[in-house]
Amino acid sequence: MTTTSPLVGIRIADFSWVGAGPFMTKPLADHGAEVIKVESRTRTDVIRSMPPFRDGEAGVNRSGYFANRNSSKKSICLDLHTDVGRDLALRLIARSDIVVNNFTPGTMDRLGLGYNAARAVRPEIIYLEMPMQGNSGPHSGFRGFGLSIGAVGGIFGLSGDPDRPPVGTGTNYPDHVPNPLHGAIALLAALHRRRRTGEGAYIELAQLESTVNAIGPSMVAAALGREVDRRGNTEDSAAPYGPYRCRGVDAWCTLAAYTDEQWTALAQVLGRPDWLADPDFSSLDARKNSAERLNKEVGAATSLRDAWDLADELCAAGVPAAAVSTSDELVERDPQLRARQHWVTLDHPEMGPSIYNNIPYRLTRTPGRLRSSAPLLGADTEAVCTGLLEMSAAEYGDALSAGAIG
Repeated sequence: MTTTSPLVGIRIADFSWVGAGPFMTKPLADHGAEVIKVESRTRTDVIRSMPPFRDGEAGVNRSGYFANRNSSKKSICLDLHTDVGRDLALRLIARSDIVVNNFTPGTMDRLGLGYNAARAVRPEIIYLEMPMQGNSGPHSGFRGFGLSIGAVGGIFGLSGDPDRPPVGTGTNYPDHVPNPLHGAIALLAALHRRRRTGEGAYIELAQLESTVNAIGPSMVAAALGREVDRRGNTEDSAAPYGPYRCRGVDAWCTLAAYTDEQWTALAQVLGRPDWLADPDFSSLDARKNSAERLNKEVGAATSLRDAWDLADELCAAGVPAAAVSTSDELVERDPQLRARQHWVTLDHPEMGPSIYNNIPYRLTRTPGRLRSSAPLLGADTEAVCTGLLEMSAAEYGDALSAGAIG
């Protein structure tokens, strides 16, 4: 049985930044690909300047947000607005298998680094772009990040209570789930195809279209003429369902009863066997029709309990449940994440020992791993330029002095 990382030997010239692009190349890096992140010292990646910062001290190498999305990668700094910087970028592309960017449409073409230029120096290149709304059409020039894509894509409009404004998802969901994962699968498919045919590929991943896939059932319902709106904490196939207040300050436990067996177990754990003889609660439909009373009585019972103890007891009884966690509790107390060894500590050159999310899935024969902490800005510029790109010491010194590299 081999345990070799499956993408060893694959090199990615990663021009992407912020969220979706770096999160797309991260699992490839963690599974063996050499991902060389092309950055700039004059216009650093936005999330290098986003908190949380280690020890509360801001700095381009101290963002936990950046670090968690860029493990196992290298960083080089090129000024793509200089002839030398562009030439080096093309030399990198010529030695790479994949090129990735998530810039506004036309940006890479204007720099002389678009698909046609890349294909000229590497005919079998796999080239992926992530425009917000595609490379053509009346909205192709629109710019946006995860928040705007989530809003335009309908996710935020479905989040919250029906009698209140949308609340969104609490994070840039399109940057973390649909767009990077669709992109990563597309790149793997293109690599598989190239292995069979020898042909490269051009991939346009319109982030809005990718995001809309996340609300497919709502899109189908709307197409059938059904009303689609925010539903708060409700679920057609479960009652009770959602977060319920527990003992303490802002303490909550989420729970659900999908089946009569789960409802029976829930009533017994909460010390309310009388619910089982109540006609208002005798079936799923009855409980849904009596939702206001049901939620009030379940909430009164859970308010007397510790959220973590209650979640453990409910799960042991076969009832889906989990405590609503703070970030510290996720790291220190969550039993599922602990069992899955989800948290990994890596030694960062500037931040020291830092916690990273581990790979959330396990491949039996070819497991990946976080091979290194996130790179310092430009940490690998000299090694890549004088090694892979074969610059002489004199060339490197001249380019460094001219500000074309850093």
